[in-house]
Amino acid sequence: MTITPFRVGWLILSACLYALVGYNTPRGQFPMLAGFALFLFWGYLLRIRTLTDDTRPDRFLFMAAILFRLLLLLAPPQLSDDYFRFIWDGRLVAQGFNPYLYLPGTIVNAVSGLDEVLLQLLNSPNYYTVYPPLNQLLFGLAATLSPGSIEGSVFWLRIPVLLAETGCLWLMVQLLKETGKNPNLALLYGLNPLVILELTGNLHYEGVMVFFVLLAGWLLIRGRLVLAGGAMGLAIATKLLPLILLPLAIRWLGWRRGMLFSVISLGVMLLLFIPFFSLELVQNLFSSLNLYFQKFEFNASVYYLFRWLGFRLLGYNAVALIGPMLSITTFAGILWLSWRNEANQPALLMRLAGILTLYFLMATTVHPWYLTTLVAAAVFVPVRYPLMWSGLVILSYATYQTMPYHENLWFTAFEYSALLLFAVREWQQKTVPPDA
Repeated sequence: MTITPFRVGWLILSACLYALVGYNTPRGQFPMLAGFALFLFWGYLLRIRTLTDDTRPDRFLFMAAILFRLLLLLAPPQLSDDYFRFIWDGRLVAQGFNPYLYLPGTIVNAVSGLDEVLLQLLNSPNYYTVYPPLNQLLFGLAATLSPGSIEGSVFWLRIPVLLAETGCLWLMVQLLKETGKNPNLALLYGLNPLVILELTGNLHYEGVMVFFVLLAGWLLIRGRLVLAGGAMGLAIATKLLPLILLPLAIRWLGWRRGMLFSVISLGVMLLLFIPFFSLELVQNLFSSLNLYFQKFEFNASVYYLFRWLGFRLLGYNAVALIGPMLSITTFAGILWLSWRNEANQPALLMRLAGILTLYFLMATTVHPWYLTTLVAAAVFVPVRYPLMWSGLVILSYATYQTMPYHENLWFTAFEYSALLLFAVREWQQKTVPPDA
């Protein structure tokens, strides 16, 4: 561990910037947010350029990664209002109500703590909740520990994310050592400003999901198939995204072991749904997910191109048609990537990153925190476009400068154009022979 004046200066400046963003920069103040983010990413790039100079874990930088998260422990989420729904669902769970069965407007004032004030803060009051059962249990725990305070609920909602993020760093270091890679590569994730601000800062549970996926991988390497399946089930019960990785798991483990792993994963996820289960739950959950894929649109790439063509050819927004079409294409692409010929570990890890990239490029909605999962994948593969994307996606916050929200498609076009140029250049550099 090397401590120099330059490192100490970077640590102090970065800590101040995280505090400014976390405590005093609402998402509507886009110029201020973009400026702070630019300096944070500049410092981040300076640090990651030399990560592989030493094979010993850089304790100073790992402690910095934890410190930046701890600084946000008491911060109100500034860049997202999703947490109000977490609190709403949690108060339902804490008082014995099934959050999957009630639209917020139909139960307002009927349950303690669910009043008109909180209802007006929800960004999806007309939709049934879409958060999986482990999320709901954590929301309920936070509401139980702080039943009448939004600030208290925010604190307790943040604790699982903070613990999971710490666990992610430990597991990444162990997995990198197991695969013969430099353990300091875990800092690509640990020091990434998007990861710090969106997960610990803004209470998105992708960090908990990533922890369980990493735990599943760590257990698989140790031959603990059943426990690994259970860990993957907990990941799916936190966020549904890991479902798209099951075909790749079957390819890696073979049909018999892969199917057993998948069955255990799905079984654990379904087991956690049992306390909430009813036929109405299935109907409500699928109706909300269907609306999500057929109505919501934000910071998309391929979808926006098709939407533009839809306007030109059909004269209206064809999201209800294009969304399902892209979903089918994504599913076919995932299967193709999962079952290509190579089955060695480096190839499988590259395909994991490819599957996530395909999913986000085809999605109708790409919120910034979604990309934290791709940043986690970048720790284990020799490509760096996910890190580039994690910086560019901050441009999407320009949407929140006005009320009603209006997306700046010039920024979106710049984001994806710059990403494409960087990814193509990176690919060319990795495929051109050294003597060319």
